[in-house]
Amino acid sequence: MGILSGNSKDEPMHYGEIYSVWQSSMVAKGTVSFYRAYLNHAGDKDLKKILGDLIDQAELEISECDKLLLDNGIATGPVMPERSHTKLEDIPVGARFTDPEIAAKIAADNAAGLVACSQIMGQSIREDIGALFAKYHLTKAALGARILKMNKEKGWLIPPPLQVKRPELVKA
Repeated sequence: MGILSGNSKDEPMHYGEIYSVWQSSMVAKGTVSFYRAYLNHAGDKDLKKILGDLIDQAELEISECDKLLLDNGIATGPVMPERSHTKLEDIPVGARFTDPEIAAKIAADNAAGLVACSQIMGQSIREDIGALFAKYHLTKAALGARILKMNKEKGWLIPPPLQVKRPELVKA
């Protein structure tokens, strides 16, 4: 039996896995900090609900990634300081993020997270790490569908140029 056979949790992490898990934890820590600030700026109740769900997911990812790192003897990155709660009315209009801006940002962040999860799944040789990021990928896909639906319903989606008139096919 080789070093990379048996229980994958007993296998060593390779440097790519270590960095990817560490980086994922740090990105999630930044996400929690930024999205808590966005909660202060958001006015729409549906947007606030999705932000709360995204924060919950990021906190889960922090917990699981940091545990994986610590179990393998690797130091974790620092946690961002807690954000204080502010009333929307207390933020000056010119300094306030609008709901469509927040929605566009979380949609882009979520799309980038899907790509990152796919990359980590592809580079992993430990099945438990690949499965962990497959789980995150599935959750992000579901959250992305909710964000897209919300953006369409609220009129916040800015689509790229659409092909309205299709060219006629020429029959040979």
